[in-house]
Amino acid sequence: MADPSAKRSYLFGSNDAASATTRLIATAAAATGFMKGEPGQARPGWYQQGADNGAMLTQLRDQLAASYPAAGAPFWAVRLWTNLLWQPAYLSVVAVHLHGAVPELSGLSQQRSGLYIDGYRLQPQPMWSGSVEAMIERAASQLKAMTDLMLKEVNALEKLRPLPAKRLLADRMLGLMVWLGQRRRDLSIEQIEAYSQAWLRALELDGQGALERVEAGGKRLVIVKRKGCCLDYLIDPDRLCATCPKQDNAVRIARQTANALAEMSP
Repeated sequence: MADPSAKRSYLFGSNDAASATTRLIATAAAATGFMKGEPGQARPGWYQQGADNGAMLTQLRDQLAASYPAAGAPFWAVRLWTNLLWQPAYLSVVAVHLHGAVPELSGLSQQRSGLYIDGYRLQPQPMWSGSVEAMIERAASQLKAMTDLMLKEVNALEKLRPLPAKRLLADRMLGLMVWLGQRRRDLSIEQIEAYSQAWLRALELDGQGALERVEAGGKRLVIVKRKGCCLDYLIDPDRLCATCPKQDNAVRIARQTANALAEMSP
């Protein structure tokens, strides 16, 4: 019988790449409170870049259609898209701005859990580090390649035009920059704005959304001025997202400002 003490926990990397991967996963979990990852290869049935993901995505689309039949195919397409991209986007920003090194995103696989893609595995590989600006370029290059492929896969099931897809990705990245400013109080608004512009430029998303400055409670804040729509109003027309561009602009700003102040509270 094998010695139980010889069984290695993934919490203790066997080499520098494994240790760095474990630290990144732990950093993402701690910073977000909800990202659930572990090192390793894709499990059967998981989404993986370059693999045949048709069956997994069809199952997700079918469950979305069964759960929200009245919302229609445009909503199902948007949910497929936003489900696929949220974990890679979060991991990219955490890697650059909190972890300080960029992983190989091609080694990322994602788990479907009911109506959502939630949970991931990342293959331990050497990471790359440099200036923040250089890391943004490297991470964004990988993220763009990944999302370009994802959009093709979504369109194989339901039609989602490139422009709304780009705007939704821009919304995600801008929201992550607001989130970053809340987690790293050492960064000025000007730095957050500069990082936002760098991410959008590297992802070829210039003009697809922006950050907007507001002042409230004696504080200078940034909120997202989005151009994309998640179509959640197709589920409940009486409830719009705080950032929804369909609502009155003053109402949008007030809702987002209140949320930002709440996040900035000690």
